[in-house]
Amino acid sequence: MSRFTEISSTRRVFMMQVATAATATLAVSQASAQAMLDEKDPQAVGLAYKADATKVDKAKNPKYAAGSNCANCALFQAKAGAAAGGCPLFGAKQVSAKGWCSAWAKKA
Repeated sequence: MSRFTEISSTRRVFMMQVATAATATLAVSQASAQAMLDEKDPQAVGLAYKADATKVDKAKNPKYAAGSNCANCALFQAKAGAAAGGCPLFGAKQVSAKGWCSAWAKKA
């Protein structure tokens, strides 16, 4: 085998490995970014998260005010009108725009 063929083959294998790794990384990041937060998640329970703000127990959560939800929270990270988005309190999991938790803060 000539030296040129060895270099060419090694470069080709390397490029295929890079392409495969990039595709796998993209697929994993998209899958984790789309995971919705479960109300039974320990972090969600600790912050009294509800996917539907209208179902918040007002007796247990006196901070809750009618009309407050994730979509109008300062921590909500999504475009206006999105059904779900990120929240730094819950890592890579998405929260419902109609949801609410005790860390709700009015969007400026």
